[in-house]
Amino acid sequence: MSDEKEAPQKKTIKIEVKMDEEMVQGAYANMARIFHNQTEFVLDALFLPPQSREAHVRCRVVLSPVHAKFLHAALGRNLKIYEDKFGPIKAAVSGGNDPGSILH
Repeated sequence: MSDEKEAPQKKTIKIEVKMDEEMVQGAYANMARIFHNQTEFVLDALFLPPQSREAHVRCRVVLSPVHAKFLHAALGRNLKIYEDKFGPIKAAVSGGNDPGSILH
């Protein structure tokens, strides 16, 4: 017997993900709007057509704070993987907008 404690094993849960044809096509978004209160985060994916001042909500996702934290971590990991493979992403948006000002 060893005095060392065994590292906890990670469990993998396999799930089947199904999408209807409309969802498979996806929806392009070039802006996002985020709201939150004590119990949830709301993420609106928006499309602002060129030469327009009216953005259209393409998708709304409502998350618990815990799931918002998981999403944040997953996006960070995937951005790192992307940049390791393809190089740094330039954060400057044409027109001089600060990307941080898009996310409220």
